[in-house]
Order: sequence, then C-alpha cells, then structure tokens
Amino acid sequence: MTEAKEPKTSTLSETKNYALWKADEPDGETTYHLELNNVTVHFFEEEWQELLALMSNQK
Repeated sequence: MTEAKEPKTSTLSETKNYALWKADEPDGETTYHLELNNVTVHFFEEEWQELLALMSNQK
C-alpha cells in the first residue's frame, strides 16, 4: 500500500483569536494559513509574498 504523505506544519504566530501557520506540502509547495477566528484564508507562496508586500506599503 502507498502511504499518504502529510504536510509538515509549523505555527508562525498565534494570539487568542488569530493564528498564522505554514504547511510544507509533500509536492514541494509551501502554503500559508491565516486563521481569523472562524475564518481561514489560504495562500500559496506567491500570494503570501504579495500580501506581505501590500502590508509593508502602509502609509
């Protein structure tokens, strides 16, 4: 039988209501997950980098 590979996850930051974690997927892709209470937003690496760039352009 072929064993299904699970992603390797790690918590990057966490508060009472929010969490940010990433998953290194078996196919080599890294995904980021932003949990905002009961909503989770999923990002691929390129999308995550774009979001970080957007947030750093605050005025």
